[in-house]
Parts: sequence; C-alpha cells; structure tokens
Amino acid sequence: MSSEEEILDVLEKVSRSVVNINTVRVVRDYYHRAMPLKGMGSGFIIEPDGVIVTNAHVVRGAERIGSILHDGNLVEGVIIGSCRSIDVAVLKVDSEGLTAAELGDSDKLRVGQRVYAIGNPFGLVGGPTVTSGVVSALDRSIQDRRVSLQNLVQTDAPINPGNSGGPLVDTSGRVVAVNTAIIPYAQGIGFAIPINTVKDCVEQIKIYGRFTTRWIGVYGGAVTPQIASYYNLRTDRGVLVTNVVPDSPADKSNITAGDVIVAIDSVEVFTVEDLKNEIDRRKIGETVNLLIIRGLQRGHVDLTIEGRP
Repeated sequence: MSSEEEILDVLEKVSRSVVNINTVRVVRDYYHRAMPLKGMGSGFIIEPDGVIVTNAHVVRGAERIGSILHDGNLVEGVIIGSCRSIDVAVLKVDSEGLTAAELGDSDKLRVGQRVYAIGNPFGLVGGPTVTSGVVSALDRSIQDRRVSLQNLVQTDAPINPGNSGGPLVDTSGRVVAVNTAIIPYAQGIGFAIPINTVKDCVEQIKIYGRFTTRWIGVYGGAVTPQIASYYNLRTDRGVLVTNVVPDSPADKSNITAGDVIVAIDSVEVFTVEDLKNEIDRRKIGETVNLLIIRGLQRGHVDLTIEGRP
C-alpha cells in the first residue's frame, strides 16, 4: 500500500503529462454568418515526442487545436487519428522531450479500487485539478445521441466539464482509463474508457492510419427454444448464423448459414451481443476457436479475426 506522500509524488509526476486542450470551431448563425466557437478539454501525453490522447468529442469539428503543456507553452496540435466508436482521438504536437504518462492495465481494475481523475475542469488556470474516488463498477454501457459506449469504468471521482480526455490513474500513477462522461444531475457517477481499449485504438492508428472494428463477417440471431423447435436445431442456445459475408473470416473458415455458434474459446455465447463482445475483446489478427453445431454434428472451427473492410 502506497503512503500518502508517495501518492502525492506520483500524482505530481502524472500531472506533468496532462495538457489543457483548447479548440476553435466555426459555426453558422441564423443568417449563415461564420462565427468562431471555443471549446476546451483535457488530454495527456503518451509518448515524449508529442503524441497526445484525448476524447474524440473534445476535438470533433475543430478548425484549430491548441495544447497548453505543463510548462505553460501553447503548441498547435493536429489530429492523426480518431476512434469515434470509443470516443478517443490521438493528437500530435511538434515538441520533443515531453513527460509521458505511464499506461497501466485496465483488465486488472477491481471495484472499490482507489483512483484519481486529473484534468482541467472549466478551463481553470493554475495547472491540472486532481479529484479522488473509487472504481464504482466495471463494464458499464451508456448511450448519447452520437455514439454508444460500452465496457466503461464507472467512478465516483468527480469529473467536470473540461475534465474530458484527462487520465484516470491508480495509486501508482499509472493511467487506467480516460475520463469521458458524466450523467447530468447525478451525484458521483462518471465514466471512463479503459486504457487497454485506448491502447488498441492508438496501435491501429499507427499501423493502419485508422481505427477499425473487429469483424468475423456473420449475421444472425439468438437461438430460443421456439426457434430451435421451428428449425429443428440440436440446441436451444447460441447464435444462429443467417448470412455469411463472402471472403470474410467466417467464409474463409467455412462457416455457413444454418450453423449455430455456441462458444468462442470455451466461453459460451447466448446472443449476438455476447458474440460481438467476445470478438471485441480480441485483437485483429488473433485466432479464436469457435464451437459450432451444424445439423447433427458438433465441432470446432479456428477463425482469424480481421478488421472490418
């Protein structure tokens, strides 16, 4: 267990990687006149040469992006990639020798674990703000008008406007999630994107220049007792494949319409959402083993996950 003095030291170190992000968007008024609209948010440096992570909604539609570093310098930033489905954007600033945050492992998070949210709420001057709380829940889902966010970390550490894009860190100063949202009028309910999901976003942007979702190329529906009876299936659970996309991973593995997927790597699946969640937990290029029921036969099929074309 870290002492209070040690925690203060690591939080001070992490705060050097946190940046204040200011944006300018151009909007049109009632008479179609162009008007600048300023925005703000937070971010944090993940590589010393100026690679920064923030929320996609912080920089969405921005004409200009300014990043205020720990030393007070304002540098221009450009978006090098965005993963809108998870509300993450990756920026680059022209600077060297910056303090980068240490990234942790969000798969090891536990409910009740102490965490700290760091950011620049309301664009206040004087350096980043630190708030304290615990991990209230894991694997939460929320939805707004633009996107549905899944597998989120829920925390009661206060997250205020301007905190979006800042790091959520553990007592060792490792970033375990990215602050992203609060529920208006609720007390102590904030959400953050697990850092392992963010790492995958950054890696894909570096390799492919874009973020793509994992894909096996099947369409189908959940098997119920009624569907099993109607189609004379040998199981009353799993995902019934109704269509396979040509040249998709499923097609390459000889999966066909009428097959029932009942497990992936020994993890049972009951719905299409179960199957999708298990696929999303894997990496592109990773090979998984599917348990398939086809007519009276039951067997295993290896399949390599690809990025959606």
